[in-house]
Amino acid sequence: MAADPVSVAFKLPERGSNPLREVRGGFATFFAMAYIVVLNPLILGSGKDLYGHSLNTGQLTVATAVVGGVMTIIMGLGGNLPLAIAAGLGLNGVVAFTIAPTMSWPDAMGLVVLEGIGICLLVVTGLRRMIMDAIPMPLKRAIGVGIGLFIALIGLIDAGFVTRVPDAAQTTVPVQLGSNGQLNGWPVLIFCLGVLATFLMLVRKVPGAILISIVACTIVSVIVNHVAHLTAADWGLIQPKLPSHVFATPDFGLLGQFSLFGGFAQAGVVTAVVFIFTLILSDFFDAMGTIVGVTAEAGLLTDRGEVPGINRVLFIDGLAAAAGGAGSCSSNTTFVESAAGVGEGARSGLASLVTGLLLLLTTFATPLTGIVPQQAAAPALVVVGFLMMTQIRDIPWTEWDVAIPSYLAIALMPFTYSITNGIGAAVITFVAIKLVLGRLRDVHILMVVIALLFVAYFALSPIEQWLNVK
Repeated sequence: MAADPVSVAFKLPERGSNPLREVRGGFATFFAMAYIVVLNPLILGSGKDLYGHSLNTGQLTVATAVVGGVMTIIMGLGGNLPLAIAAGLGLNGVVAFTIAPTMSWPDAMGLVVLEGIGICLLVVTGLRRMIMDAIPMPLKRAIGVGIGLFIALIGLIDAGFVTRVPDAAQTTVPVQLGSNGQLNGWPVLIFCLGVLATFLMLVRKVPGAILISIVACTIVSVIVNHVAHLTAADWGLIQPKLPSHVFATPDFGLLGQFSLFGGFAQAGVVTAVVFIFTLILSDFFDAMGTIVGVTAEAGLLTDRGEVPGINRVLFIDGLAAAAGGAGSCSSNTTFVESAAGVGEGARSGLASLVTGLLLLLTTFATPLTGIVPQQAAAPALVVVGFLMMTQIRDIPWTEWDVAIPSYLAIALMPFTYSITNGIGAAVITFVAIKLVLGRLRDVHILMVVIALLFVAYFALSPIEQWLNVK
């Protein structure tokens, strides 16, 4: 029987997938990342610009969903990979609490647009792909493993299974189990049951295990929330309760509210350039790590460890950063939660098309955004973290020149809560070890350049202080 046109267009037969698996994967990714539609407005909305102005959270919700949805669809159609795009966590914090206080919101978003343009230029010149190709395969695998641990930690924290110790500065323990050293309340119990149920379904090879877990845990959460009379404080970010109405008219007021070069006049050329450099470096390597890690987990890397259609994928990712600034919802980037869809069987851009359409639908159904609590979505992240960690078996641990940098990449991503930090430490250490072994000639020149850039990245604070003194 001949394959249907959709399957042929997205290369499903040769990737061992089918439309049902792609749709399932698209839904799984959406549920795993839907929290960003709520969280991004909370982060950006809590910041104030130089003039004390705050962004409207309702408009931010719409902008977050629109930009993420449109760019995810473009990634699906143009990149044909199961990669979703949304406002990058960490980057939005930099915009809200570091950049915006020195200028107006339109000026800050203008710098984000310039960041995206800068990334696109790196792609057009071929430099971004050359950098990806210069990274040895063992380090690429380590990046995937580190991302697995990172998203597992995100899931544990989102669910309240792991929390910060309030007086961490006065103790030797920075994090703890639950809110007080033990698990309390229905929400975290639902999370635990969700993790266990998902693993049990996986070992039984139940199709749609991750998606079934998210939907089932959401239904249980809604019921428990109503019967046990829980409050928003019990759940954290999202309380699972049925809204009084389903649809709402979206407010697109923030789209296009940016000033491309106003930040240079407000904060000064040096400060603005430092801001753009920080955004580019963080976005560049966060996205690179996510793209390589998720694609590797999907089994789509070539024999040389390359991502298929990488130039298109990287350009779309850079375009997403600029679109985030133009939409006033901060830099958008490839989302690590895309791994949830891969864990559900997604292998093509058809899954991204589904995820993008679901994100766009949230602009008209914003009251429904808050139904899925983090405790219902977080089990997917923990389980996918395990799936991504299985790549650790392919790292040559007896070869210390690559094993030590791999270890640092794996350890520092979750421990510093940053993909970029893990990659940076790994690259610097890799080059340094080759140097002391007298084998620097075996290292690609771009790896040396990247290492120097990361040294500047980690030393950014003293460099800024030195420039201010000068």
